[in-house]
Amino acid sequence: MELTETDIKILKGLLDDARFSSRQIAKNVGVSVGTVLSRIKKMEDEGLIKGYSAILDHEKLGFQLTVVTEITVSKGKLVDTENEIAKIPNVCGVYDVTGLTDAIIVAKFKNRGDLSTFTKKLLTLPYIERTNTHIVLTTVKENFRLL
Repeated sequence: MELTETDIKILKGLLDDARFSSRQIAKNVGVSVGTVLSRIKKMEDEGLIKGYSAILDHEKLGFQLTVVTEITVSKGKLVDTENEIAKIPNVCGVYDVTGLTDAIIVAKFKNRGDLSTFTKKLLTLPYIERTNTHIVLTTVKENFRLL
């Protein structure tokens, strides 16, 4: 889908606050409410807008640990293994990567015990050869709202 300048302005409005009404977005963008509604519907239908949610402060919810875990997978089972890992509730992201490891997992935990359980669970998966876990000391920026 080719985004117009109006589409980008609408998306920025939704990223600023998805609770804005179509009327508020239309006023901010300088278009009609009908235009906003039809553009949003089109972006939803195209899969560009996948859903709407609140942005939470994970630390205030008790998730004190963020980890980045590198994994190496054997026997061509990378996709199957990644799909299995993606089902684990604490996992925030699973990425295929280039380099010495096959995938990177980003996950959040309330305590070291939960992290230990997660790491041991990874190592029980049949095709994981090796893991290398990094504990995040300070989060300088964590924001996937790009535009």
